Amino acid sequence: MPDKSRPSRGATSAKARAQAAADTVVADSGTPADVVEGAARPRRSDGPRPRPKNGLDRYFEISARRSTVGRELRGGLTTFFTMAYIVVLNPIILSGADISGTTLPFASVAAVTALLAGALTILMGVVGRYPFAVATGLGINAIVAVYAATQLSWPEIMGLIVLEGLLITLLVLTGFRRAVFEAIPAQLKTSIAVGIGFFLTIIGLVDAGFIRRAQEGVVPISFGLNGQLAGWPLLVFVVGLLLTSILVVRRVKGALLIGIIATTVLAIIVEAIAKIGPTFTDDGVNPRGWALQVPKLPDSIVATPDLSLIGNFSLFGGFERIGVLAAVLIVFSIMIADFFDTVGTVTAVGAEGGLLDENRNLPKSQPVLLVDSLAAAAGGAGSVSSNTTYIESASGVADGARTGLASIATGVLFLVAMFFSPLVQVVPSEAAAPALVIVGALMITQIRHLVWDDMSLVIPAFLTIALMPFTYSITNGIGAGVISFVVLRLAVGRRRDIHPLMWLIALLFVIYFALEPLQQLL
Repeated sequence: MPDKSRPSRGATSAKARAQAAADTVVADSGTPADVVEGAARPRRSDGPRPRPKNGLDRYFEISARRSTVGRELRGGLTTFFTMAYIVVLNPIILSGADISGTTLPFASVAAVTALLAGALTILMGVVGRYPFAVATGLGINAIVAVYAATQLSWPEIMGLIVLEGLLITLLVLTGFRRAVFEAIPAQLKTSIAVGIGFFLTIIGLVDAGFIRRAQEGVVPISFGLNGQLAGWPLLVFVVGLLLTSILVVRRVKGALLIGIIATTVLAIIVEAIAKIGPTFTDDGVNPRGWALQVPKLPDSIVATPDLSLIGNFSLFGGFERIGVLAAVLIVFSIMIADFFDTVGTVTAVGAEGGLLDENRNLPKSQPVLLVDSLAAAAGGAGSVSSNTTYIESASGVADGARTGLASIATGVLFLVAMFFSPLVQVVPSEAAAPALVIVGALMITQIRHLVWDDMSLVIPAFLTIALMPFTYSITNGIGAGVISFVVLRLAVGRRRDIHPLMWLIALLFVIYFALEPLQQLL
């Protein structure tokens, strides 16, 4: 009798032909495989891997990952323009706050932010060899700003950031961080990717002012301005979103990059004619203004970078001021946020690029995790807060990037931005936001791989997906998913499905969510 457990030769051949056809479409169109098939699994050829063309190709595995040098450079450029806002937004957040009676210089924060983003992203490309970009983590900034404004001086909180980064580096070197990454079940990993897709979407919509915090009434958020798409910046965003969508569905090479540039040009023209100005002015708030950067040609293009903030940290000053236990809790809270933000980002971006293996893990992830952990310590040493792998890297991946060469391109542009910061400020958030929304749409297609007929798996997946955008935190979503997964699998008698490390991860998240009561007790 034939062995029915094995596919027939004809079925295998059909599968091979279908895969080869998909790879051909990808190669001819320049469109990522996930866009063509909407799947999150790796794209691998059934035949031998293409022979590398030269040393550069061999080192970065460009041909092996079905990419080209041109596609990598284009993807790196797209990632830069999508996340270049950090050069302006980070100094706005940090320099605008009253931190222990002093304020950080805007120009220096901007210059060091660009320097670290450039250097660390290049390091990620050379060592990690994946298309991940690195910059100051805004989610961690929120935690840092609270502690620095209430309990610690800025050098003291930066010292704790350095310690947190060194601690994570130690966990990487011992293999613990990678073990945690691989212990998370496939259902949650897929949920993380989908949740980050929604998270990117809400980031884009908020950055553009398309959705805003409601000023009055019972609803927490509102559509546009008082329920209407009022103001030229919102119109620019809508036009940019429609244009980028058309380019993506038409499979135009560099669709996201073209969309950002074209929308920026439109914004410059609109600002030159209408003289809209920024949202926040010396005279008050202009709700119809540009959300962050005003898209106008600068008076000067080149600016000398001020790097005076580098080294402005006190390694153990925080322990002396607030005590060992309180300082350890702060380090723990920052470490958990940093640790699992990266897990979510690597999983989501890797899935978008078809870079994960059959177990939803990133092959050869150790160098990536090492660079990311060192980036956290470097951000503290540079006095601009912890640096981490950026979810906006997904925009470059969606535009074709598959290797570390794209990261090198992004990093070089950040280094250039140190000297050309006035020019970087030309791109408004309304022009970059459409790319984030489109990438969110691409990432949520992975929802098809979730298990839907087992509620003990559905509820953890749902909590992971829902809490990321609704709490504006990757870490919160992962934490809710991990805890509920352990509890519910235990409740249905499926204890064997819980990896031993998942018990520890769940316990750490319970402590993380209970930090406020613990700090009050201390």
